[in-house]
Amino acid sequence: MSLDKDTVKQIAYLARMRVADEKLEPLAGELSSILDWIEQLQELDTDGVEPMASVSDVTLPQRKDAVTDGNCQSAVLQNAPDPEDGFYTVPKVVE
Repeated sequence: MSLDKDTVKQIAYLARMRVADEKLEPLAGELSSILDWIEQLQELDTDGVEPMASVSDVTLPQRKDAVTDGNCQSAVLQNAPDPEDGFYTVPKVVE
């Protein structure tokens, strides 16, 4: 597939990109090369090939899906300016 200068100008307009006129022709060539490469890739027979998210077979470690408070109340309240009965205190904002 080959793109011409006017098509690239229209694509740039739709993408809301400003491209100088002297750069349209080289950009058309680059985009045409990319489209040619994509056409080559589409010629490959990928029947029976499972889609994959990564080229390496890595599984991430998983933890139990359980809610915990972390049991670190004192560490959490360590930076509280004025803790009271194990809770943060904030100034009253509503009368």
